[in-house]
Amino acid sequence: MQLSNLLKLNAVKVLGATTSKKRLFHDIADLAEANFGVGSNEVVEALIEREGLGPTGVGQGIALPHARLPGLEEVCGLFLKLEKPLEFDAVDRQPVDLVFALLAPSNAGVEHLKALALVSRTMRDAGICAKLRANSDPATLFTVLTDTTTTKAA
Repeated sequence: MQLSNLLKLNAVKVLGATTSKKRLFHDIADLAEANFGVGSNEVVEALIEREGLGPTGVGQGIALPHARLPGLEEVCGLFLKLEKPLEFDAVDRQPVDLVFALLAPSNAGVEHLKALALVSRTMRDAGICAKLRANSDPATLFTVLTDTTTTKAA
């Protein structure tokens, strides 16, 4: 599995100012609806429900919100770069500026876990994160994330 299997160019976005985690989830949901045809309300509810189990801010300015949804046929990724870092209740208490969201079908077992592991490994790479933070063009961000020489198969 590679990130290019999960992420579409149109599912990469740079956000100027996001005022809250809930607003961010709405932005993710709108992007998911536009790219994957899932209802934005269902996405917001699923992300909030999952976040209630524990914060998905993994530290180093990175958040990996994820949820399972009925109606999806495959695991889908969305990437948002926040120009103004957002408080996210991350494990290291640092604000988040890089957000990689994953949405999976309700019945996705191992595929969801493989996708989450791949995204987590990729986002732990300091070189990739530095490139993401240095660019604000969605096409460039997409290329950085999906370059097969920098991402390893799960």
